[in-house]
Amino acid sequence: MLKKIGWGVLAVVVLLAAGAFYFRQDIAEIRAVMAYADAFKPENIDQKFRSLYIEYPSISVEAPEETYQLPRQYQASPMPATFMYKGEAASTADYILDSHTTGLAIMHNGKLIHEYYDRGNSAETHAIQMSVSKSMASILVGVAMDEGYIDSVEDQVVKYVPELKGTAYDGVRLKDVLEMSSGVRWNENYADLNSDIVQSVVAILLGSQDEFTKDVPRELEPGTYNRYSSIDTHVVGWVLRGATGKPYQEWFNEKLWSKIGAESSAELMVDQAGQPVVFGGVNIRLRDMLRVGMVLARGGTNHKGERIVSEEWIKTSVTPDEPRLMPGYDNPQSPSPLGYKYQWWLPLESDHGDFTAIGIHGQFLYINPARNVVIAKTSTYPSYQRDKEMVKMKSIALFQSIARHLTKQETVELESQ
Repeated sequence: MLKKIGWGVLAVVVLLAAGAFYFRQDIAEIRAVMAYADAFKPENIDQKFRSLYIEYPSISVEAPEETYQLPRQYQASPMPATFMYKGEAASTADYILDSHTTGLAIMHNGKLIHEYYDRGNSAETHAIQMSVSKSMASILVGVAMDEGYIDSVEDQVVKYVPELKGTAYDGVRLKDVLEMSSGVRWNENYADLNSDIVQSVVAILLGSQDEFTKDVPRELEPGTYNRYSSIDTHVVGWVLRGATGKPYQEWFNEKLWSKIGAESSAELMVDQAGQPVVFGGVNIRLRDMLRVGMVLARGGTNHKGERIVSEEWIKTSVTPDEPRLMPGYDNPQSPSPLGYKYQWWLPLESDHGDFTAIGIHGQFLYINPARNVVIAKTSTYPSYQRDKEMVKMKSIALFQSIARHLTKQETVELESQ
């Protein structure tokens, strides 16, 4: 009888201990979510977007010894006074202020013609790029393809990441995750603290993105619907790790950062397991955003003419080729009016094949190779979740207007000579 009582007491103690453990886990998750939410409050977002990599675990990818000094050229009128948005003229100066721009820089014909900072940022600020980070990962996949580490985008991701066998990503091609078409169930609403994206942030702050990814459920047939799912980009980074046998940050440094003449480090936020947040954790200076963009504008070469990624990969990366990826409203296979391909966005109305990277709250890297224009913009627009379509579409309209304006000015100057 005493023995039975002893075992009963032990069982209760074990249950209480387990309950206390899960209670502590719940408290830790709540604290992590609240800290995350605090960063996006209007009164905090300016400061937080330049300090997140300091407040949370990060890896520093050092700048190369040789910096490429961006050539400068004075431009009396680098931007038009107004631009068209939804059939009406909008003030350029007003929109730059209203969209909470923290940095804006323009390259034309390989020269830096305009640079602007606000809201506490400066040329030395490392601003978080959010999902502009995804487009950098796309470049790195192209390098892995060019060098034979990845055989084909038609390969299933489990070929390079066997840890994903038996999960929702079993049967998903690399092409599918590059195109945000994996078919996993996903809610990307940052304003919903119960959403998948916020829960993935909790995994970053408290645990492992790899482990979190294994539990994401399947909802749709892969390759049938374009739904923006940041976790797909984590899989892209995981494929790079598996294919190259190198940590993501090492591949990032070796194949991109060390080759563009960066003036400062890239600070990559990491999860508790030490894996970089590929889908949104890159923190860099605005001018280094331009240096990345210039690689794309030059067709894949750096300032020395050295090949970084093939021109074929760049072209494929920004050329939608299936209905779910095409720009346009009322697409039954995509909720976005913008087009999409390999982690790059395509405007509703193309201007000579231009394309852009977009990050939440207004981060942009816009490239128009035909007009030889690269524009980098960082922002802290506080109501992004509510107004995200406006921010995306209006910003792209501004960038396209700037590109046309510069081409027109160039034409006038040539005719006057």
